[in-house]
Amino acid sequence: MRVSPLGRTATLALALAAALVVAAPVVIGTANAGEAESTIPAPALDSVAGLREQALASDLGYRITESLTTEVGPRLAGSEADARAVAWAVAKFKALGYDKVWTEPVTFPKWERRSESARIVGANAQPLTVTALGGSPAGTVEAEVVRFADLAALEAAPVGSLAGKIAFIDYRMERARDGRGYGPGSRVRSGGPSAAIRAGAAAFVMRSAGTDSHRNPHTGITRFDDDLTPVPSAALSVPDADQLARLLALGPVRLRLALDCGWDGEYTSQNVIGQIDGSAHPEEVVLIGGHLDSWDLGTGAVDDGAGVGITMAAGALIGRLPQRPARSIRVVAFANEEQGLHGGKAYAEAHKDQVHRHVIGAESDFGAGRIYGYSSSAPAYAEAADRAIAEALAPLGIEHMPGQGGPGPDIGPIAAKGAAWARLAQDGTDYFDLHHTPDDTLDKIDPQALAQNVAAYAVFAYLAASIENAQGFGFGSAPKAEDTSTIGK
Repeated sequence: MRVSPLGRTATLALALAAALVVAAPVVIGTANAGEAESTIPAPALDSVAGLREQALASDLGYRITESLTTEVGPRLAGSEADARAVAWAVAKFKALGYDKVWTEPVTFPKWERRSESARIVGANAQPLTVTALGGSPAGTVEAEVVRFADLAALEAAPVGSLAGKIAFIDYRMERARDGRGYGPGSRVRSGGPSAAIRAGAAAFVMRSAGTDSHRNPHTGITRFDDDLTPVPSAALSVPDADQLARLLALGPVRLRLALDCGWDGEYTSQNVIGQIDGSAHPEEVVLIGGHLDSWDLGTGAVDDGAGVGITMAAGALIGRLPQRPARSIRVVAFANEEQGLHGGKAYAEAHKDQVHRHVIGAESDFGAGRIYGYSSSAPAYAEAADRAIAEALAPLGIEHMPGQGGPGPDIGPIAAKGAAWARLAQDGTDYFDLHHTPDDTLDKIDPQALAQNVAAYAVFAYLAASIENAQGFGFGSAPKAEDTSTIGK
């Protein structure tokens, strides 16, 4: 998953909205002066408390997450398990009683991990725990290590100054509930290898972008600038980065890094989609979802089996209500988010002519911690509906936080085409202890916290699908309060 660099204030976001006049609303349409106020009908508001309590008492989200992580396990995009995950999702949507279930193709380059190791050689010889970064080429390099405190320090290294050496960025990521520390950490992973190559390095290693103190390295996708020849690139676990830094303080260190990994052609996976049809306007949809793929070190429970379980369960519980909302609930299990938002981009492209039929979209892709905040890109004429949703979420301990946040990573591409977005902000205090590591497993999920997430998504989706005076929704272009395109990757 990818984390947003949070921090833009509500005042600034509202000022931008006023300056731009238009916004991607919580209901369909352009934000023209004089348009009728969008509201939520009283019967929907009256019935939502029962849905909320039913979801809190249900273990459906946990059981779905357990099924995915147990029966499929890790789901690296393009792997054999990717195909099994797609089959699992189709079968699960059908078993949950969704009215429509279908798949849409998503094609992308295929990256494989085969083996990896790192070892200090010579004086103080010892192994280090390491993992290849997604996108790294194979190769074995034995060379002197040069430490840099952060990405800026490496970028400032003169061209050729690291010839034949291994660049090591020793940047320590900060812990935060909203994940704001991940932005700088992920930039080390995405930009460090290219900076190392420009300085002449033969390989690149980094302190993992994580907040734990366990000997579990954090993987994730990296990039190489087009004009450069890629070099082996890897992440050390946090304790191993500490060890390497201590050894470097004693004197020169030689490291042997051996990676067997790389790109291997193309692969076509699938976005898997389940829909609960609306009672009056089934062609208009509220879009929720999570991504089906995961990295291969753990079983992809918090990233993003939980998001799949939360949104699948929320849609299923709405589908079991005696009275359906007016519009459809569409749940997407997105393909290959981890390596470049491929599923979200494919969905946006496939549905670019139906953006106006997407009432609003929200994605669960930040683990399984309790949701503490709600915000959306609602314009002025949808404020009443937005407040009503926030008030219905308040009994779950969720604060209305207008003007904050932005679309989830796979929602981002269709939001860029004008669709409205909502953010249900999860507590990510511990998320980066587990993210992209072997420790991302089912036992780390609190079933009660997961049920609170299911309740929040069910309440949000049900009320958004019940809005009256929806005015052509996704035509507006929302000011981007925050860019979430870096969440969790």
